[in-house]
Amino acid sequence: MEPPPDRTKRPWRFSTFIYSSSILFLLLSILILSFTTTDLYKTQTLRFTFNLQSLFSKSKPVSSPSHCVLWMAPFLSSGGYSSEAWSYILSLRRNLENPKFRIAIEHHGDLQSIEFWNGLARETKEVAIEMHGTECRPNETIVVCHSEPGAWYPPLFETLPCPPYGYNGDFRAVIGRTMFETDRVNREHVERCNRMDRVWVPTEFHVSSFVRSGVDSSKVVKIVQPVDVDVFDPLKYEPLDLVKIGDLVLGSGLGLGFVFLSVFKWEQRKGWDVLLRAYLREFSGEDNLNLEEGRDGYPFVYVIDKHIAQVDLPRLYKAADAFVPIVEAMAMSLPVIATNWSGPTEYLTEENGYPLVVEEMSEVKEGPFEGHQWAEPSVDKLRVLMRRVMSEPDEAKVKGKRGREDMVKNFAPEVVAKVVADQIESIFEEKTRR
Repeated sequence: MEPPPDRTKRPWRFSTFIYSSSILFLLLSILILSFTTTDLYKTQTLRFTFNLQSLFSKSKPVSSPSHCVLWMAPFLSSGGYSSEAWSYILSLRRNLENPKFRIAIEHHGDLQSIEFWNGLARETKEVAIEMHGTECRPNETIVVCHSEPGAWYPPLFETLPCPPYGYNGDFRAVIGRTMFETDRVNREHVERCNRMDRVWVPTEFHVSSFVRSGVDSSKVVKIVQPVDVDVFDPLKYEPLDLVKIGDLVLGSGLGLGFVFLSVFKWEQRKGWDVLLRAYLREFSGEDNLNLEEGRDGYPFVYVIDKHIAQVDLPRLYKAADAFVPIVEAMAMSLPVIATNWSGPTEYLTEENGYPLVVEEMSEVKEGPFEGHQWAEPSVDKLRVLMRRVMSEPDEAKVKGKRGREDMVKNFAPEVVAKVVADQIESIFEEKTRR
């Protein structure tokens, strides 16, 4: 006769299962929570949301006008190319009464950023979703590749190719929009530029440097960047509290006095080292002028390394007394100091700002521009200009006012939109005649 089964083991086994399952569930929850905070998850979520919303927005059939412009740029990420691309798209959208072409957009050239998308104005998001849902027939389309040439077909890194099907497709034309901050364009990028039907650059400096480097002069066209002088209007905003959003890394004390603001990528080419050397040498504990010096003898240095939403940028500029580099700051009537070389020479003068003298040309020692040359601004002259801006506020105010006037006159959206539209329409007409 067999002994009766030991039933005391069942509850133990069941409770062990429950306990183990709970631990497994907890670990799984931690993993899921950790994954949802990663850049990969945020990027995929943004891409899915953007594509889904665009899908449901496709209510308009392909209709007149039949001509279309597919503008490919880093629309969903922060940075210079992104802000410039948005300035063109919104300028065309708001200022063409009877457009002869439709506009479609596609993200290209950089990683998507959910923080950037969340910081866009509601109107901008609605425009993005609508234009992303616009359908274009290739044989009726001009493609604009708005990025650095390494992202053009075939791309040198992982990104959506531009143009999408290479240069043997049926597109009417392909335009490259790009720029460089050095004295030349390297050989591979010259070859990529010469495959384009047109190459749009922002300043006369770039026209000269591109042609001198070997880009076909008949293809290079200057198209300035528009500045939204309606959005960047100093009369519309209250300043951000810089003390609350910034980290004090040098100096000590309460509050802020005269504020120099600079916005840049933390890269050597942005000249942050020159800026800090000039600032710390000119405004020190021995300085008798009131720049809210800290008790340790150093002027205040705040670093804001958090993402600033696009809609808050005007308030950021509003909180400053002077800007060390530019066009958006000029539109906000801020006196601007910038190196008198490359792009800034297109819009910065002695009348509307403070051009900084170039001390010498120096060779780029590393990175993709190794061997090129760029301007090395003078630390001593920068010290003089920073002191002058602070000690002569009436002059600075006059220059800031003139800077905004020049932005409104030469770079306002309605001004640049007409130039861009004329260029696009002339290409369509040229291709139709052939």
